[in-house]
Amino acid sequence: MSQFFQIHPDNPQLRLIKQAAQIIQSGGIVALPTDSCYALVCQLDDKDAVTRLRRIRGVDDKHHLTLLCRDLSEIAEYAKVDNAQYRLLKAVTPGPYTFILEATREVPRRVSHPSRKTIGLRVPENPIAHALLEELQAPLLGTTLILPNDDHPLTDPDLIRECLERQIELIIDGGACSLEPTTVIDLSEGEPQVLRQGRGDLGLLGL
Repeated sequence: MSQFFQIHPDNPQLRLIKQAAQIIQSGGIVALPTDSCYALVCQLDDKDAVTRLRRIRGVDDKHHLTLLCRDLSEIAEYAKVDNAQYRLLKAVTPGPYTFILEATREVPRRVSHPSRKTIGLRVPENPIAHALLEELQAPLLGTTLILPNDDHPLTDPDLIRECLERQIELIIDGGACSLEPTTVIDLSEGEPQVLRQGRGDLGLLGL
């Protein structure tokens, strides 16, 4: 059975953030709010948790998972970013954007795209997500909380609990989130390509 934490959306309780970090470090999968939708997250280098994460979402290894990072300097550790890409990222992070970039060797092969060696990265603008990333001092591997055969993400913590309480270790109730997922921009092949129009404003990117 999942644990269920009610965490203040603006002033997260450090005690609960520490407990959530311990659950993740012990191999747990957590549902948490972001600045777009709720997401499922786990530790980057936990093979079993990553396998479970993909199974819950119903996606294969060709589906880009996303690294949730604390800031741009952490992104640069896990992705190859040139000056033009950095300026673009700096203009809209933190925020509801996911960027597809060429992965560095710091990213385990099993979580990057199998043929392209790319990874999705983002810096969420959400106090709970940010506090958890700070506590862990490491990125989280995540995916939008959309269940197999569903078209829309789950945004109600009570409904998430009803659907997933036997499959994940923790649900963080941080209030309702947006119904819109992140805007996804592929920067791995030259000119930016919009793969998904979501909550992030393309105008801020000049697209």
